[in-house]
Amino acid sequence: MKKIYYLKTCDTCRRILKEMDTTNYVLQEIKTEPITVNQLDGLYALTKSYEVLFSKMAKKYKQMDLKSQTLAEKDFRQLILDEYTFLKRPVIINNKEVLVGNTKKRVDIFK
Repeated sequence: MKKIYYLKTCDTCRRILKEMDTTNYVLQEIKTEPITVNQLDGLYALTKSYEVLFSKMAKKYKQMDLKSQTLAEKDFRQLILDEYTFLKRPVIINNKEVLVGNTKKRVDIFK
């Protein structure tokens, strides 16, 4: 499976998608088509961590004062399901390989 979870209002996501050949990828814009429980659990199976999938850069992270809380894997999972902005993006799946976030070096392996 080749799939990309992204946010169309994210400049970094737009830049990465422009640089990639996305012809064989299924694109899912997470604001208009939120990630499902099954999809998130599938990402967990690839990464072995909900925290890896969680964006601590999201504005709501600061607004909800989550930094001062001790969060468990189940908390990260629920927060991502409750609020699309908590999914670190883009998430690029190329069969069994997965890229979470936007580190240039890591994105290059999918081009």
